[in-house]
Amino acid sequence: MQTTTRVAVIGGGVVGASVLYHLTRLGWTDVLLIERSELTSGSTWHAAGGFHTLNGDTNMAALQGYTIRLYKELEEITGMSCGLHHVGGVTLADDRDRFDMLLAERAKHRYMGLDTHIVGPEEIARIAPITNTDGIIGGLYDPLDGHLDPSGTTHAYARAARMAGAEVVTHCMVRETNQRADGTWDVVTDRGTVHAEHVVNAAGLWAREVGEMAGIYFPLHPMEHQYIVTDEVPEIYERDREHPHVMDPAGESYLRQEGRGLCIGFYEQRAKPWAVDGTPWDFGHELLPDDLDKIEDSIAFAYRRFPVLERAGVKSVIHGPFTFAPDGNPLVGPVPGVRNYWAAVGVMAGFSQGGGVGLMLAQWMVEGECERDTFAMDVARYGDWITPGYTRPKVVENYRKRFSVAYPNEELPAARPFRQTPMYDVFDAMGAVWGHQYGLEVVNYFATGDEPRVETPSFRRSNAWDATRREVQAVRGAVGINETHNFGKYRVTGPKARAWLDRIMAGRIPPPGRLALTPMLSPAGRLWGDFTVSCVEEEHFHLTASYGAQAFHMRWFLDNLEDGVRVENVSDRLTGFQIAGPRARAVLQAATRADVSEMRFLDVRRLTIGMVDCLVQRVSYTGDLGYEIFCDPMAQRALWSTLWAAGQPHGMRPFGMRAMMSLRLDRFFGAWGREFSPDYTAGETGLDRFISWKKNVDFVGRAAAERERAEGAARTLRPFAVDTLDADVHAYEPIWIGGEVTGFCTSGGYSHHAETAVALGLIPTEAAAPGLEVEIEILGEMRPARMLETPLFDPEGARLRG
Repeated sequence: MQTTTRVAVIGGGVVGASVLYHLTRLGWTDVLLIERSELTSGSTWHAAGGFHTLNGDTNMAALQGYTIRLYKELEEITGMSCGLHHVGGVTLADDRDRFDMLLAERAKHRYMGLDTHIVGPEEIARIAPITNTDGIIGGLYDPLDGHLDPSGTTHAYARAARMAGAEVVTHCMVRETNQRADGTWDVVTDRGTVHAEHVVNAAGLWAREVGEMAGIYFPLHPMEHQYIVTDEVPEIYERDREHPHVMDPAGESYLRQEGRGLCIGFYEQRAKPWAVDGTPWDFGHELLPDDLDKIEDSIAFAYRRFPVLERAGVKSVIHGPFTFAPDGNPLVGPVPGVRNYWAAVGVMAGFSQGGGVGLMLAQWMVEGECERDTFAMDVARYGDWITPGYTRPKVVENYRKRFSVAYPNEELPAARPFRQTPMYDVFDAMGAVWGHQYGLEVVNYFATGDEPRVETPSFRRSNAWDATRREVQAVRGAVGINETHNFGKYRVTGPKARAWLDRIMAGRIPPPGRLALTPMLSPAGRLWGDFTVSCVEEEHFHLTASYGAQAFHMRWFLDNLEDGVRVENVSDRLTGFQIAGPRARAVLQAATRADVSEMRFLDVRRLTIGMVDCLVQRVSYTGDLGYEIFCDPMAQRALWSTLWAAGQPHGMRPFGMRAMMSLRLDRFFGAWGREFSPDYTAGETGLDRFISWKKNVDFVGRAAAERERAEGAARTLRPFAVDTLDADVHAYEPIWIGGEVTGFCTSGGYSHHAETAVALGLIPTEAAAPGLEVEIEILGEMRPARMLETPLFDPEGARLRG
């Protein structure tokens, strides 16, 4: 075994082997994979081996498509068989909500170039004849679905990597991972120590334990999973071609042909976490004892959906563990705060996602960033607030909902409430209907009277409609108040703070007492963040951005930090309120002895409000006259009392995030993760208007941004008014121009102020002519829409800036 290497990959399952192969594919050939037992030990060897493209996140779906297409290439490179069976698959819907979900997914697939089809019961019976279609409304057919040989595929990845120069060492146990002062690693094994520039944790079932060697907690937990292989079934072996996959969300099952019989697996409600206190090191090629009792309800349902099963004998039961993250997506990328340590763990759908995970991680390591937005699987989507006590119930919940309908407005209840601000009990008593972001409880809206305290999950307009409308009207007509807790907040200080911000941000860095909006770019010119930068004083800056991107942004800040600069994440050390609406200035004036009448738009001041020292910014995401007010969480209740009392004579009402998302549409304001993400550039999204082209600084991403400025962006973000019925745009609905799909929606909703549905979407720049009329596909229906030229509220900005 070599004693030095550029990259040490720990773990020889399909994910570790994929990472190793993709590193060599991108030119890093001095790489080493270390496996404690044989390749495939752990979860890989007993996997059912199915693969599919269906995923609620479009980038994950695209990466799954890449993974599936890669297998034939692997076979050609290595001469080995992956045991591919491209048989196609159909996902069933037996109620309106499930069918709506499939319609929404099919719409996404149109602009992704995936060849899926909505099929009716008669066609389902023809495609998958062993299916009882009683009660079935329809389904989604994907010809790419199939299955493979898990062992053959893993060994093909490994052989392809070896052919390019990589080394694979088996029966080698990693004991320690110790970081040197220069950021490199000593990987201590039972066969000697390897000095590696980078470490990749791809340890699967042992990812938690390997992470602990470096002092890292990964929010993962193994779950017991069971599938059954039947004896021979005449309806299967007498067919002239292989039976396709059938996914039955109502029955929590997936089914495929296995030889002359069938394989059926379940995501049962009586789910069981495994190895709660750690995965045994001597586990590897074992299975768990059969536990048919926990799936008896699922089996009974399957007998009704697939009657041939009742006549088929059980050949074998495969019951083994595999790992989940709280949301079911992998944890991939550079671990925040730990130099040269990379994650490729929690890949529960390894044969659907393993190739894409390997490609993205290799691009990240070799090229510095990925070709697409990977936040859905970025290890940085969880912060240091997460604990095993939170992870386990969320993992169980996700397992149970693996095949359930994923609604765009659904708030899942497990492990909540967890993180709360001092205002939680006050707002709860006022009828708050809670959502959550990054583990934090956030008010979605306030229910009144007999309104239920739970929002109905739906692809269509929910029971939050009336409450959201009330809150929007309160803001636009008088004044509203909500918390500023769900902003990411950062304090940047030091003698070189301004120069550092000028380099890390593309926009203008303001003088003391002012704030500015600025994009933060990647080296390739894509959006790394959209920030408000406030200069409190010359060597003290206050930054705000998306609350859920804290670890993502801090990782970038720390990776680019310089001497003379200090960056602190103060997201939970500052809280406060936003007040917005035509009476906001009057409320603020009544709450402080300072004169706020001359406080201009984008001004920043320190004010004492009641008894509380605050940082106050004149800016509002509602697009209205408004102020963001930040304070110490210990003083937040006192600040509330002052503002609430001052606001009552002016008609103040609380509002939540549902109203906020409606209000921002009036001004066509984008949102991080929707309009603004690493998938897009400043030129495409209009954030280039905030780039300071004149500043004499080579800011990160400048060359790419200048190139885009000279050449022009090929697509552009535009707002549309949509003629809808009972369903609005959420995200990724295709935009049709002249009978062809030429763009897609990034987000949307309903403007309760303008009383019209609104969509924001990316379309070809040459198509964005005044008066443009398009069609937007919403739940299978083509809805007419027209491009908007001026904001729906305060088009001249008189109230915002006045």
